[in-house]
Amino acid sequence: MPFLLLGPFVRCGFGVTFLVLWLVFAGFTCTGGSEHAATATLPAAFSDLLPHFLVEPEDEYIVKNRPVTLTCRSSPATQIYFKCNGEWVHQDDHSIVRTVDPATALPVMEVTIEITRQQVEKIFGLDEYWCQCVAWSTTGTQKSQKAYIRIAYLRKNFEEEPQGKEVALDQEVLLRCHPPEGVPQAEVEWQRNEDVIDPESDPNFFITADHNLVIRKARLADTGNYTCVAKNIVARRKSTSATVLVYVNGGWSTWTTWSSCSAVCGRGWQKRSRSCTNPTPLNGGTSCEGQNVQKSACVATCPVDGGWSEWSKWSACGADCSMWRSRECTQPSPGTGGKECQGVDLQSLNCTSEQCPQTASGAEDVALYVGIVAVALCLTLLLIVVVLVYRRKKEGLDADVADSSILTTGFQPMGIKPSKPENSHLLTIQPDLTTTTTSYQGTLRSRHDTTGKFSMTNGPLLDPLPNGSHTLHNGKLNSDPSDFVSRLSTQTYFKTLPRDVANTSYGTFNFLGGRLTIPNTGISLLIPPEAIPRGKIYEIYLTVQRKEDLRLPLAGCQTLLSPVVSCGPPGVVLSRPVILSMDHCFDACLDNWAVRLKKQNYEGAWEDVLLMGEELVTEPYYCQLEAETCRLFSEQLGTFALVGESLHMGAAKRLRLVLFSDAYCSTLEYNIRVYCMDDTQDVFKEVMQMERQLGGRLIDEPHVLLFKDSYHNLRLSIHDMPQAHWRSKLLAGYQEIPFYHIWNGSQRYLHCTFTLERLSLGTCELTCQLCVWQVEGEGQSFSLDFNIAKAVLSARSYQDTRALDSEFLLMDSNATALAGPSAFQIPYLIRQKICSSLDAPCPNGADWRMLAQRLKLERHMSFFASKASPTSVILDLWEAQHFHSGNINQLAAVMADIGKQEAMIFLVSDGEC
Repeated sequence: MPFLLLGPFVRCGFGVTFLVLWLVFAGFTCTGGSEHAATATLPAAFSDLLPHFLVEPEDEYIVKNRPVTLTCRSSPATQIYFKCNGEWVHQDDHSIVRTVDPATALPVMEVTIEITRQQVEKIFGLDEYWCQCVAWSTTGTQKSQKAYIRIAYLRKNFEEEPQGKEVALDQEVLLRCHPPEGVPQAEVEWQRNEDVIDPESDPNFFITADHNLVIRKARLADTGNYTCVAKNIVARRKSTSATVLVYVNGGWSTWTTWSSCSAVCGRGWQKRSRSCTNPTPLNGGTSCEGQNVQKSACVATCPVDGGWSEWSKWSACGADCSMWRSRECTQPSPGTGGKECQGVDLQSLNCTSEQCPQTASGAEDVALYVGIVAVALCLTLLLIVVVLVYRRKKEGLDADVADSSILTTGFQPMGIKPSKPENSHLLTIQPDLTTTTTSYQGTLRSRHDTTGKFSMTNGPLLDPLPNGSHTLHNGKLNSDPSDFVSRLSTQTYFKTLPRDVANTSYGTFNFLGGRLTIPNTGISLLIPPEAIPRGKIYEIYLTVQRKEDLRLPLAGCQTLLSPVVSCGPPGVVLSRPVILSMDHCFDACLDNWAVRLKKQNYEGAWEDVLLMGEELVTEPYYCQLEAETCRLFSEQLGTFALVGESLHMGAAKRLRLVLFSDAYCSTLEYNIRVYCMDDTQDVFKEVMQMERQLGGRLIDEPHVLLFKDSYHNLRLSIHDMPQAHWRSKLLAGYQEIPFYHIWNGSQRYLHCTFTLERLSLGTCELTCQLCVWQVEGEGQSFSLDFNIAKAVLSARSYQDTRALDSEFLLMDSNATALAGPSAFQIPYLIRQKICSSLDAPCPNGADWRMLAQRLKLERHMSFFASKASPTSVILDLWEAQHFHSGNINQLAAVMADIGKQEAMIFLVSDGEC
């Protein structure tokens, strides 16, 4: 019996919607549509089955203008229609294929449609274009999954392209790449020299999820041009090539063994060498620093050929009627490869018949007489040797000082003449230390060859002085500094020293000691009396190195805290430690820092020789740390620097902020230069000299800023300018100095420039606020108020007002080296009396220990106690601290407080003398 089936509404081409009716009769089906209608009849056996999708439409991309085809296949189905973006697709747009599944005998219907670019672009930007097919059967309907149709594209420009890099061997390399925007999203591959990189075949490469290329350890073979390639179904894009250059820094090979002495006999040279082949520098890597050849003086012992002594007397005739005589190869004995004596050392001769045979008793008498004579000769030779040694020692003592008045003139007051000139009355002289002292004027000349005065256990020797004499005038060493620096730089070890005469001081010293000072740097070297052995004369230098001249190995949180100072020559023999004074720029709190003293060895490498706070009295180095200065006791000369490592973020370096501007301004623009430097006097001196050459002027006193190890940058800005007269030409609100540029100390000073513009040439007054702060930290604000037409403070005349600078302002610029008594406040003989009085332990404690307590040096008791004369070391430190600023009467008061009458000699007046 037939029944009526209501189908879907179909939209015709004329815009009329009608309802498709199907009349299903037994044996045939009548359709109301054309031959393209997507309808069919089902056998009665399958009329209760829902349609099942064999193929559903998939997501598609429209490339350029090519349409895409969507396919839908279902079984069993009477009809299939597509619905796109909520609207039915016209039945004429469907392409229908009907088949029968041979396995199940079910009818299979497949419908396809085409989607063009114009259809998708109609709703582009509003929503995504999607299509879905709906299948009907006599039982019900089924919907397929939605298929999204998108227009494919790939833009031309990369959002981020890789950048070329120069990297060291074994360093990790990161090349960034952000491909162009595209649909579908572009796939990324990397190429090296046009060859595709496969991380699976080479694990040294790794491509991250965000398309960056990582080279885990750079190899020489990784040098090349790297390209990021992005591609999808539309196009393929290549980035610009990034050149990666893997360089190798040169490294020294081990030293060869020392060559044989160049002289066969006498003084010569021996050398050893190394090559920059471990590894060899490649691709622009730095060459090895230092010398590839080292020379050392040597003395070759001359070969001595042996010589015969005289023949001995003939022996008595023996029982065998023969006598003999002998000689020895001892005049001289052969040595150092010399030839042995040629010939026989024993001769025999038959006795005459009258002499043979001899009795045994006669032979014993001869032997006795020979023994007595030999003993007498030995005693005579021993007596002669003792007399010669005694006379030589006596002459050696006289050779040190030609005129004993050098011991007394250093502390005799002006106008005071001793009643008796004999040296036996030196200890009775009552000096007056309140008047200006005079100094020895004359020539210090040794009685022996001066080449014997230099004794260096290691390292090259300085050239000896030409005439063996050293002249002192008023305690100052007068010579041409440039001549000394030029002569010093010719020595093998010192060729790397900077030839900066302004930052170098030198002098010639003997056992009386002296002092070297580099003006306006806070750097000095105190050579105490008896530090140089008697009979020795050394030419000693002191220089401050520029940080860019030396490459200090710094790692992690390490930072340079002091200037790099050289004193030498290295290898000289010292009887007592010298004291090297230099500024530092940290907060002097060892709870926040691990501060190490570094010393450069002969190969140019830096070694840790001391950890502050953990000094050992048995070591050759010891430090006295003050608020702004470090005093280094050293038994060896060399190149030193302080390097600190922060233990936590509370550690702070002291920075000095200095403001300069142009001395004359004739334009509307006006520049203010703000220097940020380590708070040490040597750097400040260098900046002052540079600004003096530029014609700059100082517009405010220096300010000290604590810069913490917080990894935050330093920001500077200028505020509160009168807007009616001035404006800033800086585009940003502040300027920023990166944290690591300041912390690692590789650059001696950093500066930024603020460019201001006045609205009228008649404007001369400028008032503003300079703000300095670390990001997320506390800052400081400095008020500036000055007239740009007047030089308020000149870089040519300004000096820092700190007490340490005033010390150097008191010095004559020519008196960088002082030798003998004039280098010390305490006269030599008085110093000896104090030492002999306080060195011996006293039951009530009135000895050197009380002196250390009164001078607030009790922290170093164990160091003082380890020395042969603790008092002498304490006085050395006092001299280093108070050369110009110390009051010797205060030291006398301390001595009186201890209860030593020797202190009264400080207070004797001119009239009493």
